[in-house]
Amino acid sequence: MRRIAVLIPCYNEAATIAATVQAFRASLPQAQVYVFDNNSQDDTAGIARAAGALVRHVSEQGKGSVVRRMFADVEADAYVMVDGDHTYDAQVAPQLVQRLLDDGLDMLVGSRVSEEQAAYRFGHRFGNALLTGVVTALFGRSFTDILSGYRVFSRRYVKSFAAHSTGFEIETELTVHALELRMPVAEVATRYGARPEGSFSKLNTYRDGWRILGTIARLFKSEKPLAFYTLAASACALLSLVLAWPLVLTYLQTGLVPRLPTAVLCSALMLFGVMLAVCGIVLDAVTKARIEQKRFAYLAVALAPPHA
Repeated sequence: MRRIAVLIPCYNEAATIAATVQAFRASLPQAQVYVFDNNSQDDTAGIARAAGALVRHVSEQGKGSVVRRMFADVEADAYVMVDGDHTYDAQVAPQLVQRLLDDGLDMLVGSRVSEEQAAYRFGHRFGNALLTGVVTALFGRSFTDILSGYRVFSRRYVKSFAAHSTGFEIETELTVHALELRMPVAEVATRYGARPEGSFSKLNTYRDGWRILGTIARLFKSEKPLAFYTLAASACALLSLVLAWPLVLTYLQTGLVPRLPTAVLCSALMLFGVMLAVCGIVLDAVTKARIEQKRFAYLAVALAPPHA
């Protein structure tokens, strides 16, 4: 019998957590539902416990911190991660889990489809499309909704994921981890509803958008160092050549270098560019070795039998 775990990270979701737990218990009766409460100031934990969930507490604030703890503590063959705001469709959970297991996938993303303006505001749609495009440009093939909170994972994925993020940028890191190791992944369109009355989103469009962009930049630097440092080196070299060109023309005409500080700056920029290029070459070799180690750790985790 395969073990299925439903993981629900929560912060002040007293208005919706009972409905979320009950919906997933009904759609996946064989699964154990876990609610990880992140210092809620309301009665989220008590309501979740009364609804039939196992409640754990995470003191370090932030969704990324909760995900790190969930993945470390829970043992299962398939993991369904969903937000506790009762906006995701629990009825499709069995189909998502079955596809993950039947197709041997490591991550299945439930991309959000909604015609309700209140459910998926324009700012969030635009930001999601922009960030998805950036990730696709930097890391290759991607998903249409990299910020979805509705995902199904294999045990291999969960136990090989070393989360670094602390906040809502964790979804970006989850996506990049799968792309980096070239895991088998898929995406399924799922219905996304509006929050019930009395429930409020914890997202801040601009603040969290900047944090996610910062996470993408950091991941680009750490996972694609050759490309990152080559771009920086090229910028330094180009600036050096632009500043040096008038000096070269003056020298060819007069044999003099009248602007010595500019000449020194040009030399320094070019040398700095060379140093950045060397750093990129060295770090690229280190990154490839690190990815190999992560791949070995991923492969070391046993999968559930195909028809257990």
